[in-house]
This record gives sequence, C-alpha cells and structure tokens, in this order.
Amino acid sequence: MPNTILVGAQWGDEGKGKIIDFLTDEAQIVVRSQGGNNAGHTIVIGGDKYVLHLIPSGILRKSKICVIGNGVVLDPVSLVGEIEGLRKRGVKVEKNLLISDAAHLVMPYHCALDGQRESLKGSKKIGTTKRGIGPAYADKASRVGLRTGDLLRPDLFKKKLSRRIKENNVILKSLGAKPLNAKKVLEEQLVAAAVLRPFIANTAVFLHRALASKKSMLFEGAQGTFLDIDHGTYPFVTSSNTTAGGACTGSGVPPHRIDSVLGVMKAYTTRVGEGPFVTEEDSLGDMLHGMGREFGATTGRARRCGWFDAVSTRYAALLNGIDEIAITNLDGLDNLEVIQVCVAYKLDGKTIEFPPTDSDDLARCKPVYLEMPGWMKSTEKARKFTDLPPNARAYVKKIAELTETKLTIVSIGPARAQTIRL
Repeated sequence: MPNTILVGAQWGDEGKGKIIDFLTDEAQIVVRSQGGNNAGHTIVIGGDKYVLHLIPSGILRKSKICVIGNGVVLDPVSLVGEIEGLRKRGVKVEKNLLISDAAHLVMPYHCALDGQRESLKGSKKIGTTKRGIGPAYADKASRVGLRTGDLLRPDLFKKKLSRRIKENNVILKSLGAKPLNAKKVLEEQLVAAAVLRPFIANTAVFLHRALASKKSMLFEGAQGTFLDIDHGTYPFVTSSNTTAGGACTGSGVPPHRIDSVLGVMKAYTTRVGEGPFVTEEDSLGDMLHGMGREFGATTGRARRCGWFDAVSTRYAALLNGIDEIAITNLDGLDNLEVIQVCVAYKLDGKTIEFPPTDSDDLARCKPVYLEMPGWMKSTEKARKFTDLPPNARAYVKKIAELTETKLTIVSIGPARAQTIRL
C-alpha cells in the first residue's frame, strides 16, 4: 500500500483503531506520531476486545513493526502496563516495537498539575483526561522536559527527575495540591525504565532506512482534527498537532514521502469534554447511549452526540489534504426513519460554509440541515457495498460528495469482517 497518514476528521473517537487494524494487513510499519495515553483505540478480533492507548494498533498483526515516534508524549508506567497486558493475552511485544529516543515523558507531576488546574477552572474547565498530556507538551516547549533517551542513562535520569520533582512540588503546593513523594516516584520510574530500554532507538533513522527499502508505512493519528492545538476549537483542544502535518514532524518522515491521507469520520458526530458542538442532539445521544454505544475508551465518559456535520468535515478535508474517507458506525443509524445532515451554518443571520475560527463564534452557529430518509434495516451483516440498503448507500455517497472526498471504506460494526472496501 502507499505510505498513508490516517487522521480523524472530527473530534476524535471516529473508529481510527479499527480502520488502522484493517489497513495494517497491507502495510509493513505502523507509526504513532503524536498524543499520549489520552488516546484510546479499540479493536475487536474474533470477539476479543483490545483497547490500546500508546502502542500502535498494528501490534495485533503478526510480522508488523510498530513505532512510537518522537512527537508522542509517553507515560513510562502506563506503557509498561500496556505491554504487560498485551503479553498476558498472548500478543508478542518484543522487537516488533520501537520507541523514539526523542519522545518526551509524561511524569506523575504532569498528571497532578493537569488534574489540579482543571479542578481550579470550575465551570470553565476544558474537559481534559487529566493524563498529564498538556503539561508534558508545555515542558517540551519550555525545554525542560525529560525524554525517553534519558531512560538509557539511569544515573543521569535519576538526577534530572529528582530536580524536576522538587521544582514541580513547589508549583503543586502553590496550587493547593499535595506534593509528590519523590522517593516513590523515582522507584516507579526506574522500574519502568528498565523494561522500556530495549525498545528505545533513533526511530527517524529506522524509518528512513525502511523507506529506502521500499517498506510501506501507515501513520496512526490520535484524537481528531478539531482537537488540533492550531486548527481545532481552541481552547477546547489537545496539546499536539492531530492533523496530517503532525505525522511528519512527529516521526521524522518528510512530507514528500507521504502518498495519501485517509480521513476517518463517523456517520454522525461525537465529541468528549467541553466546547461548542453545532449539531449536538440530545435525543440522538440518548438513543446511541441506550444501545451501549459512545462511551470513551480511555475515560468511560459518555460522548456528546449529534448529526453529521459536513461543514466541519469539509474543513477537515481541506486542512489535512484528505484524499479518501472511511465512514464508521453507519450501523448506529440503522433504526432511524429520518436522518439530518448539516450542510451549512447560520452565524448572525449569514450562511457560512466553513466553521469560524473563534470558539465563541462557533458556539453561536446554528445548523442548516438537509433531511435524508433512513433505511430502517440492520447493516451489520453487509459484506459488500451492494449489500447495504439503497438509502444507506445514498447517505454515505452524500457524505463523500459534501466533504469533496472519495469514499473507500464503510464500517458497519466493530469486527474486522464488518468492514466494506469499495
């Protein structure tokens, strides 16, 4: 397959993990290039459910190499837990996993700061997962962060970490939080470091050598376009570039070596946490939650739900350079007689075709809907595009038309087999 970047075209939770797992059969290397363990990619194989947070989804395929790139912020203890959990389930995690020596570390003080600052915001909270992601990226930008390469030198790592704990305990106290037990933190991190050392390497060099050998790569995006620190619904965003450009800066692979960008989007819209959501519809959310759907893989929080928003996804296609799209969760709409699709926004009486940059302006936008007939029939057993009901086919074709992209994949359930390739 061509070297492909896979991105979420909404607010995350689009089903990227399943699509990555499906496509990994055709790729040789899977690269994670941004975010941290605030991401949750769910894959169902033969009735077994796997939720991955840091390790690329390709780990579940034999003979695939998984790379955690330099753009990722990595919690060592969490990653060790993920590795051990996979091994207990019979998944090989050995030489098939590489970790960049330039990836920054998420430390316990980052998590403590994240949680305390969110609590102090009260009604103005952002809705962070409190996994320390923002503070870790802030340390990276401030040039005081610890990196995975530091784990290769235990004595130096211990000195650096001790100094950072001391500095951050002062900040935690000033915010009214309990300071960390330095001895306990050091012990936990050194144990995790010993486990992770064999995986750490200069992954940029590895990826360039793989490119020279004509190996195909799949870049696994985390979160979604509108959580991007630059292009998302700021300040209700994550702390990394979740758009396609982040795959290059977060891996060391140059843009001209990328062949294709695949955008993943649900057949409706969801988001977790705070922030404006133009097409939010409580009745749709109640239906989906009642079906046992739309609960966060990382936090367990019920996701906010709304109708498909072609205004935002068209903008996502523009920002990412999306060539093809995969539409997931089509089966979630199987029981609806009528389906709404947002084709434009009304802002202060004017019709607009792209979302405004300012979140306050976005919060004032009203959706302009196109009404489409539902299909009132289960799609879960469809294995070919022609197996889908006519109205379902018309619906996904309309999404591709409105987003000005090419439809190549439709997902109608969590299992690998429930994936239709056009």
